[in-house]
Amino acid sequence: MAQNIYDDPEFFAGYSTLPRQVHGLDGAPEWPAIADMLPPLAGARVADLGCGFGWFARWSRTQGAASVLGLDLSRNMLARAREMTSDSAIDYRTVDLETATLPSAAFDLVYSALAFHYVADFPRLVREIHQSLALGGALVFTIEHPIYMAAADPRWELDRQGRKTWPVNGYASEGERRTDWFAPNILKYHRMLGTTLNILLDAGFSLRRVEEFAPTDEQIAAQPTLSEERERPMMLLISALRP
Repeated sequence: MAQNIYDDPEFFAGYSTLPRQVHGLDGAPEWPAIADMLPPLAGARVADLGCGFGWFARWSRTQGAASVLGLDLSRNMLARAREMTSDSAIDYRTVDLETATLPSAAFDLVYSALAFHYVADFPRLVREIHQSLALGGALVFTIEHPIYMAAADPRWELDRQGRKTWPVNGYASEGERRTDWFAPNILKYHRMLGTTLNILLDAGFSLRRVEEFAPTDEQIAAQPTLSEERERPMMLLISALRP
């Protein structure tokens, strides 16, 4: 079973204060880039893996999605999602992505935001997603960029121009990584960029788009702390198709 840190009271209290949880998709700087990667949703059958508070599920319905299945391991997250949702076409279920099984050819889009780096057996999950998509269906997801995860050590250094830098530690050493974020000892899984892409290709996906997100000048002007994300990419955005 995956680590369920989101049901830890201390972690959940801190996590709930993040702008992307308070303001939804509009509070996520990478959202415009993700939205550009999505297929048309009119009439689509959607699965949201690691659905959290259900922001994407509800947005999908405003775009015409026929149905949305939201899966998450955290009962706290799903309780909040249900409180914020009044739509019978959205179904939230408690599911561990490590062992999740999905119905065959049941979805036109599988979406996931910042959840897959918590999954140990990512190849198994990708194969499960592939068989769950109808022909021509899309997988669009975001994860922590592997460079960011490999540089997760909070001890930054200064370069010759006096700018902060984060050394990349053991990039080629894939596997468990531990970090402190709202709570100690959060477990994630580091994979090199090539490994992630090859897992998708090996499962039969064709890659449509890969983005290494960095905030725009306008976003940094509005939120100066985002400038650190120009030093190393924080998020990897991927769109793939089931041919």
